[in-house]
Amino acid sequence: MAFLTDRKRAEYRGSSRTGTEHLWGQTISAVGLAVLIPLFVLTFGGALGGTYEEVLAYYQRPFPAIVAAMTITVSMIHFRHGIQVVIEDYTRGLQKKFLIILCTCIAYAIAATGLFALARIAL
Repeated sequence: MAFLTDRKRAEYRGSSRTGTEHLWGQTISAVGLAVLIPLFVLTFGGALGGTYEEVLAYYQRPFPAIVAAMTITVSMIHFRHGIQVVIEDYTRGLQKKFLIILCTCIAYAIAATGLFALARIAL
């Protein structure tokens, strides 16, 4: 018979073995967004108010296109992690699985659409 203390049970990844993965994923993407959002606002502000041709020319430059692509990607990853935690907290059973799959597909679809549009502009 093994005697485990509360500390021993909580070490590493907890009893379910996946608890800290969501936390770390959410934390890392939040730190990334804390850097990317101000950069995106500054780069987007440079294109704001321009004509269609000026905006296309602006986003054909590498720095604004890369910042926009990184912002789209990291924000959708952050959304996917966050909405999954909310769904796991408030739903059960088959509904939980369906909603997680649906929201994951929505996040990937938004990311793919945004990156495709950006690639069409940049290339």
